[in-house]
Amino acid sequence: MHESVQTYGGVGVERRLSTRFPIAEEIRFRVLDRRGEPHEGTGLTVDMSRSGVLFTTSSVLAPGRLLEVSVNWPVALDGTCPLKFVAVGHVVRTGRGLAAVKIEKYQFKTRGKATAARA
Repeated sequence: MHESVQTYGGVGVERRLSTRFPIAEEIRFRVLDRRGEPHEGTGLTVDMSRSGVLFTTSSVLAPGRLLEVSVNWPVALDGTCPLKFVAVGHVVRTGRGLAAVKIEKYQFKTRGKATAARA
């Protein structure tokens, strides 16, 4: 996602369609397609937008892989109900310990009390 900014004559040109927000939260992911072994992992979000998420990972995630990602949302519903952002999308870019996923569908779920206590 960071690579989509190009420089022309020393001036950065923003090509992103959605504004990125710097959100640093734990992310959990699992590979949904059937290529290779089932795989799950964790990382830390770098930034998010309505169309994508960039996160750190020590896993090797090939572009094109279908993932489900889950992020504990930093704001509670009505200030009291913890939420989790869950999205499905394809890996569009990887490198240097980062992976970018293009979000194809998402939903917010409430976190259970046991999960919320750990957050």
